[in-house]
Amino acid sequence: MKIEYDNDEFFQQYARMARSREGLSGAGEWHQLKKLFPDVRGKRILDLGCGYGWHCMYAADQGAEQILGIDISARMIEEAVKRNKSEKITYRVCGLEEYEYPEKAWDCVVSNLALHYIEDLASVYRKVYRTLRPGGTFLFNIEHPVFTAGVGQDWIRDEEGKALYWPVDDYFYPGERKTHFLGCEVMKQHHTLTQILNGLLLCGFALEAVEEAHPSEEMLALPEMKDEMRRPMMLLVKARKPEDFSRSAGDTVSGERCCKEDQKGK
Repeated sequence: MKIEYDNDEFFQQYARMARSREGLSGAGEWHQLKKLFPDVRGKRILDLGCGYGWHCMYAADQGAEQILGIDISARMIEEAVKRNKSEKITYRVCGLEEYEYPEKAWDCVVSNLALHYIEDLASVYRKVYRTLRPGGTFLFNIEHPVFTAGVGQDWIRDEEGKALYWPVDDYFYPGERKTHFLGCEVMKQHHTLTQILNGLLLCGFALEAVEEAHPSEEMLALPEMKDEMRRPMMLLVKARKPEDFSRSAGDTVSGERCCKEDQKGK
């Protein structure tokens, strides 16, 4: 399996990004995502696609009892161990789809900019539901459907390179998208808004917040952010596993419907 983040050229380019150099303060969505975090004091946290481990360290600093960060990229995990080490944090090289998701093991599952690499989103939803304790939180940030449905995920530009408009095509055809990111060809998965949100509801989650990410006032002053108010790039979602449940999502009718819904359009 090709893992772009283990490609040396790609990894070096990624390391130059503000979110890599500055951590959470350099992430344009953090001013919104931070407000959605539940109280993690004394809680057990699972980070799906942890990257450099910034969110793992944030959870540790906020008093979480135990944190597991998994990422399919060995280079990302190596960097996480270097940058964000804590006795409360365990890092593991593991894909989101390969993790075992033990039943009722975690109080909060976090995923930042990883789910748009997953084809079977509904399957991950069901596994997250199973691994959360009753009342647990699923908080994630995924590339917005308007962004993933963008043609090549880039602007249409004039002869001088000025961004004219953001093209959207094949929106209702979920599946693989070939994109160019940091000078490399990267394969991502497009999911419609219906799949992302209704998929959670059909699996038994209760939605608590849905926000489209936008730069903070401070970041809007940066030249590279001047076009980020013209189309959404990320979707932030907070969902909760209800306290009063009696069956796991994988055994319910809603869980089966979730799976079928995810297959539509493929």
